[in-house]
Amino acid sequence: MKEKIKGREELRRALEKLKGNGKRIVFTNGCFDLLHVGHLRYLEKARSLGDILVVGVNSDSSVQKLKGPRRPILPLDERMELLSGLGCIDYVTSFEESTPLELISVLKPNILVKGGDWSKETIVGREIVEGSGGEAVVLPFFEGNSTSNLVETILSRYADRT
Repeated sequence: MKEKIKGREELRRALEKLKGNGKRIVFTNGCFDLLHVGHLRYLEKARSLGDILVVGVNSDSSVQKLKGPRRPILPLDERMELLSGLGCIDYVTSFEESTPLELISVLKPNILVKGGDWSKETIVGREIVEGSGGEAVVLPFFEGNSTSNLVETILSRYADRT
């Protein structure tokens, strides 16, 4: 599934061709550190909104800035490989910046998707997508499904074992 992992410019060219053939491109992004069922449900729903799902993944340094020095748990290449194994995802790419704004500007998706922990007004890149005739969509948040909750569960169950 590593053929789904693309660099920014290679992905831009592939998406341009797909859009030229009438395909609707859906884009979402995130850290995706410790992939869990909430991620899967979210990504499957995002994919249902168009023809091609592209996932932008925060680099390790970007995750550290967002989540703190103990994250990510899994390195970027492993997070991207895990995501590329999901059937609902067509392409995976990464970004070093603190937000995916530059990546969204280059890829120009038709639909920009974020989870319910975002409001439509705060979605990074919304203006770019809507300005070119696309739309921003907020999907419901799946309560209790987060990497932070998963880490806490692991720690509480196994912290006293030596």
